[in-house]
Amino acid sequence: MASHSILLCIHRDPAQLNSLQGEGYELVVATNGHDGLRFFMSQHVDAVVLEYHLGLLDGSVVAAEIKKVRPLLPIVMLADHLELPDTALESIDALVTKADGDRFLLETIHFVLNVKPAQRIEKSLKAHAPLDFGPPGTSRKYARLVDPIPNPSTVDWDAPFSRRVWRDIRNGNIQF
Repeated sequence: MASHSILLCIHRDPAQLNSLQGEGYELVVATNGHDGLRFFMSQHVDAVVLEYHLGLLDGSVVAAEIKKVRPLLPIVMLADHLELPDTALESIDALVTKADGDRFLLETIHFVLNVKPAQRIEKSLKAHAPLDFGPPGTSRKYARLVDPIPNPSTVDWDAPFSRRVWRDIRNGNIQF
């Protein structure tokens, strides 16, 4: 059961997301991108569930605007299929197709609300941890060789998958 998280659901047919409410999430609902952005600016939400095909203002534009204001706010995009432009994936944290079903959507929302922030905290702790492990009297350079820490500029810590993996999933090169 969710811990009373508030989800902003921007969807043409919000009744399709009623299962989220049944799992304990509080829903703020908008049926288009303009109303969704207005609700986003007027009240606190813990995550956004956003349909890609919204009409005049598509989901990728709405996601980009949301990330400008709150870059760490989790956004889960719903799409009819995986064939989306690369730009559609730039401002979202996860992509779920409607064919994946309600259970996958719920698990994805749980991931972006709970697991991903914990990973971010763990990364921050590693970045600030002293590199003094290794035999006494060894240098920091030795410690990095023994237990290398990835270069943060080469790892996309904020994405559950890298853009390359999302692209491979979308193109069918990776299947589950």
